[in-house]
Amino acid sequence: MAVRKLKPVTPGQRHKIIGAFDTITASTPEKSLLEPIRKTGGRNNQGRMTMRYIGGGHKRKYRIIDFKRDKDGIAAVVDSIQYDPNRTARIALLQYEDGEKRYIVAPNGLQVGQTINSGSGIDPEIGNTLPLAEIPLGTLVHNIELHPGQGGVMARSAGAYAQLTSRDGKFAILKLPSGESRMVLTSCRATVGTVGNTEHNLEKSGKAGRSRWLGRRPRVRGVVMNPVDHPMGGGEGRSSGGHPRSRKGLLAKGYKTRSKKKASNKYIVERRKK
Repeated sequence: MAVRKLKPVTPGQRHKIIGAFDTITASTPEKSLLEPIRKTGGRNNQGRMTMRYIGGGHKRKYRIIDFKRDKDGIAAVVDSIQYDPNRTARIALLQYEDGEKRYIVAPNGLQVGQTINSGSGIDPEIGNTLPLAEIPLGTLVHNIELHPGQGGVMARSAGAYAQLTSRDGKFAILKLPSGESRMVLTSCRATVGTVGNTEHNLEKSGKAGRSRWLGRRPRVRGVVMNPVDHPMGGGEGRSSGGHPRSRKGLLAKGYKTRSKKKASNKYIVERRKK
């Protein structure tokens, strides 16, 4: 997946860097795997704004993605690689031998026509999903479960991967994209390979309007608010000094908010590096 830098024909295109879409092989989605998305505009069921800076944006349909990969023993052929407006990664349409179609997050290097499998006792090749107990140490994996049968929840965005570093009894130790090392049950599944669209981090929107198309409204800094609205608001001219805080008064920039008694603390071997 390459990126394209556009010529500065307009001010909005001067700094624009976009994906080349050269890996995408189909332009229309599979209709049976689409669902409508209802926009909230950041409002809850009472109509009150609970999330600021959300609203507008292009209308989308949700693509139903198979994160569980629970069709064991049935081979699937990659039908096409498609764009998904709901995530940074590309998605792959699979055609199973029994006629069913499903979407998965497309791993890097997955080709149209390739056959992939899931379940126990299969080869640890790109796109195959198997329990962590059967994946060789040092393998790069993505779409990792936290609880058996839950479906993949970790390392799913473009270019993401975790590394299986070791096994200890019923636990496997994974080095996650954040740099954190964590214990995960070996009966949990993961997909071999890294997530595709690896150069997504090089993309630049080039203009404010592109954020609006994504449904993101402008964020207002606390410093420019009034004291009634934010702890850092008010003052004559531009005020300096004081500790950076959130709107609710919690210290920002590195203040630890994780509970000391959180149940999952015992599974974290090493915290992420700053």
